[in-house]
Amino acid sequence: MREVVSYTLVNAGYKVLAGSDGKDAMKYLDGSPIDLIVTDLHMPNIDGIELIKNIRSNPVYQHVPIIFLTTESQQNKKDEAKAAGATGWIVKPFVPEKLLATIQKVIR
Repeated sequence: MREVVSYTLVNAGYKVLAGSDGKDAMKYLDGSPIDLIVTDLHMPNIDGIELIKNIRSNPVYQHVPIIFLTTESQQNKKDEAKAAGATGWIVKPFVPEKLLATIQKVIR
């Protein structure tokens, strides 16, 4: 899934930094400017909810939009992601156009 998201965003003109899991993604949160974060719920080491909490605990990234991808369509997971600080939510599978439209909404 990471490859599909990366491919979609690169083809739309975005610069992409892709971590292999939540722990790996944390290495990009070094104070450098980031315009948007896309994360999955189910990842090894640090899942998407914990990643969002870690991101939101850093003042540099408190207001960066976070899109949450998951196969889960249960409301409680959506609520948990929102409470952690997710800005948007996309249920997989999705079409690339939906991802791009959601990104456009949250980065305005």
